[in-house]
Amino acid sequence: MITNILNGLMLCKLKGWIFLFLLCGGSFAFVCCGTAQHEEERHEGPGIRPWSENPRYWSYKGEPVLLLGATNNDNLFQNQNLKGHLDSLKAIGGNYVRNTMSDRDEGDERAFAKNSDGLYDLNQWNDNYWEKFENLLNWAEEREIIVQIEIWDRFDHARQEWQGDPYNPKNNINYTYEEAMLDSLYPDHPGANKQPFFFTPPTLDDNKVLLPFQQAFVEKLLSLSLNYGNVLYCIDNETSGVEEWATYWADFIREHAEGNTVYLTQMWDDWDLRSDMHKRTLDHPERYDFIDISQNSHKTGQENWDNAQYVFEYINHEPRPVNSTKIYGSDHGPWLDRGISSSHAIETFFRNILGGFATSRFHRPPHGLSLSLQSSAAIQTIRKIEEKVHFWELEPMMGLLENREDNEAYLVGKEGKKYLVYFPSSGEVEVQLSGSFDLLWIDVTDAQWKQEEKVNADGEILLSPPGQNGYIAVLIND
Repeated sequence: MITNILNGLMLCKLKGWIFLFLLCGGSFAFVCCGTAQHEEERHEGPGIRPWSENPRYWSYKGEPVLLLGATNNDNLFQNQNLKGHLDSLKAIGGNYVRNTMSDRDEGDERAFAKNSDGLYDLNQWNDNYWEKFENLLNWAEEREIIVQIEIWDRFDHARQEWQGDPYNPKNNINYTYEEAMLDSLYPDHPGANKQPFFFTPPTLDDNKVLLPFQQAFVEKLLSLSLNYGNVLYCIDNETSGVEEWATYWADFIREHAEGNTVYLTQMWDDWDLRSDMHKRTLDHPERYDFIDISQNSHKTGQENWDNAQYVFEYINHEPRPVNSTKIYGSDHGPWLDRGISSSHAIETFFRNILGGFATSRFHRPPHGLSLSLQSSAAIQTIRKIEEKVHFWELEPMMGLLENREDNEAYLVGKEGKKYLVYFPSSGEVEVQLSGSFDLLWIDVTDAQWKQEEKVNADGEILLSPPGQNGYIAVLIND
């Protein structure tokens, strides 16, 4: 029998292939079972990708999906109670998280191992760091949550953070300041982009000492992330870097994707979406598969809506998903004097979703609402509306509103069928419609349906919300 001649069996999985090593009666046999599979098979259905029927939105496992999130940390994989946090997000209808690869906070694991002298060896990995990262991908995938990774974060490599950075020559055994073309201090805000760390590619400083370690880091990341179908890639967090840096890493990631299709973008720092900086992404759909305009949440009220709609109009000839992985605003944040409060965060979330964003996530505290009662109610409100109306069927139809003031109301719809009107607070507008409609009101502060009636319109409907703290009217032609 075969069990009598097998002295050992080892089974291992490597990049989609299964290898059997058989020790048979003293001889060695190597069997390659060739099970490298397409993404659709490996991930139990298609992974995250633009939806073929409406590429402004994402699909997952073959179905269109609206991605909503609210989490309490930038580098989420470093959370101590990660499973519980993901469960809480899932419970309120969330399915989207942000994860920077940062390791600068107290208690964080670093990507690299230390030697006996306490110095980092950039050729040796810290397994705990990478295990935490893969746990996030795995646990998120189990809960059908999409992870948007930011590979580089400028705040890791400047000011006080630079002093503990493994890439700082004083902290590692791999190179000197002179060899790596680095300095001991970078005191300026990283937005000044004075750190040579972000100029290493051949088209810039051609840093042959530092760049290989950066490449190895990205290759290690990909060796884990490519096994999962719930991952989106962003090169940097709110960068002011030069275009060549982003272009280099976009090409590098695709070249090292091992035949997998990856979806990536770059997040630019400029708050003005009409700037030349954002054109680097808007003008290059061949390089950037989606757009992240999180920094637009610095803009308040009507300007917040108008700037986002400018982007949708700009890419209308070749639409892509538009993401907002950060919505700023809380009552404890540093920008309250500019109106970036909790009410701003809630308003921005609903303007985003009605305006056509594929994703929206509340930022971490103190800069955002995180996973709070307010953000949970907002997400649950959208999920309840989705039971009646699919957002990917709708288009902004602001021209149907009359007697409207700035930021008073926002209307989207499917002509003659379904309409949504969002009131950030109180107000009264005329909606130019004809027909018989079921009118339902939902309170965005508690995600509860408050009022339902039938209305007949002969050219217009006068709408005024039944409260002052934010309502959405749902009009469905019966």
